[in-house]
Amino acid sequence: MLADGLLSDARFTESFVHARIQRGSGPQKIRAELRARGIDDDLISTCLEAHDDEWRALIDRVRRKRFGTALPADFGERSRQMRFLQQRGFTTEQISAVFRDPE
Repeated sequence: MLADGLLSDARFTESFVHARIQRGSGPQKIRAELRARGIDDDLISTCLEAHDDEWRALIDRVRRKRFGTALPADFGERSRQMRFLQQRGFTTEQISAVFRDPE
């Protein structure tokens, strides 16, 4: 089947990444899920890097959907939101940018 082009890791990876982005998953979580499915790290990196310009908008959308538009005023709420975003698979750098540079 692989020789016939019916199974393609590249097509599967692209489709998988697109579906996970639509669900609000971050790059770290997507990478872990693809590794668990036996996809090559180079292919994963290539596919995730193709979406580099989308991560900022995605993390902002995910945070706003869950917590509203206002940034948290106190440390406890900020920590709670940061943990939520971390569990969704976003990097520390991406999370910090959302709270540092609100758009």
